Amino acid sequence: MAKRFPRRDALRFGLAAAICGVSRRGWGDPMGTRIPPPPPPDPDQGWAQLPSILAQIVPPTFPDRDFVITDYGTSASDVNPALNAAIRACNQAGGGRVVVPAGEWISKGPIHLLSNVNLYLEANATILFAFEPSAYLPVQLVRWQGIRCYNYSPLIYAYRQENIAVTGSGLINGSGYLWAPWANKVTASWAILLEQAKEGVPVEQRVFGTGYHMRPTLFEPYACENILVQGITFWGSPFWTMHPTFCTNVTIQEVTVIPGELNDDGCDPDSCLNVLIEGCNFTTVDDNVSIKAGLNPDADGLPGCENIVIQNCNCLRSDWSGLTLGTDMGGGIRNVFIQNCSVTDCINAHFIKGHANFGGLVENVYIRSNQVGTCESLLALVPDSISGVETFGPPIYSNINMQDVTCVKSNGPVFFFDGNPRLPIDEVYLDNIDVQHAKSVASIENTTNLTADDIVVNGNPVYLG
Repeated sequence: MAKRFPRRDALRFGLAAAICGVSRRGWGDPMGTRIPPPPPPDPDQGWAQLPSILAQIVPPTFPDRDFVITDYGTSASDVNPALNAAIRACNQAGGGRVVVPAGEWISKGPIHLLSNVNLYLEANATILFAFEPSAYLPVQLVRWQGIRCYNYSPLIYAYRQENIAVTGSGLINGSGYLWAPWANKVTASWAILLEQAKEGVPVEQRVFGTGYHMRPTLFEPYACENILVQGITFWGSPFWTMHPTFCTNVTIQEVTVIPGELNDDGCDPDSCLNVLIEGCNFTTVDDNVSIKAGLNPDADGLPGCENIVIQNCNCLRSDWSGLTLGTDMGGGIRNVFIQNCSVTDCINAHFIKGHANFGGLVENVYIRSNQVGTCESLLALVPDSISGVETFGPPIYSNINMQDVTCVKSNGPVFFFDGNPRLPIDEVYLDNIDVQHAKSVASIENTTNLTADDIVVNGNPVYLG
């Protein structure tokens, strides 16, 4: 669950003080002598990996066959039986498109995608999911806030399928406002799930659903390969909007996300390999994009999230943050490339957040050529965003790069690096960053090997390294 970073007394770092220097605890040896930093990392070497990563991300293709849902006995009160019948027929025939014509279609229950099926919404087509919790049973295997369990089915779900897609120019409405009251009732359910993970209760025994209040995601393919989401508008997700989990080869292009009520993250790739998020528009209450890798101890030994590319996207508004990594990073997040994106009207434009004692790591993050409007902080690195009682220690933050980024206004410290003294943030490279209006420049604690070149704030060059 997203949480504001602790500002503490960060705003005491005024511009004048920042130009002269910033707080840099953890930058010296125990005797207080400053240790010369090693040579700065070369972000060009990181960016040189991008073409080969993009070459591995290939969207699936489908046979030129259409299965129109009106051929499967649609009902004005519930299109769900016809939708799933068309999906089964398409799968059994070897694949193609399941076509949803123009009009509003009420689905009283989930859509379960099968291999080689492209769910295609024509222009002016809307699928409206009804709020009938019992209709989203039986429970399905999901990862809920970083922990595996069986819960209400996601509104659109797939398990161990290959070559699946949701495309077209229609709209999918999750009726999130009807699920929102569950947010005030979930505390007990979440506590049970956390305890089960800690005690090592087998996943098949972590069964929720009836009697619990853990809201389903809108779209969650689980352990799938070759996924395409293109052109669709998602509106009103009950929980996270797009949540590919343990998936490989994921392409999300030209998708629009319109807000739900709470915890409606736009896109959360979770322990996935090779993901492209491109040309999308995000407006959400919670994080626009949040890359995740499970919550320890349940993530221990499971895959991380690797080779994630976000480019040419517009993060238009969030009550929390724009481009985010975490909070859940138990399996490790590495090789993340973010470029040519715009971010505005949020707390942190770029935010890496972790649990204080749940371990995990983030390494090799490359950000360039982004344009930021108004935010609290341009870049916030907070390993202790959320506390906890586990003993995995703080997460590792290493090799974070940002270059060629502009920002119109930062209402807090432009750079907020709140490293953990047990395991400082290591290797941060900043280059060619221009912030037009800022209340303060930096609050930097427990951060080692910071290299900063060509940093301009309020028209003045700033020394951070």
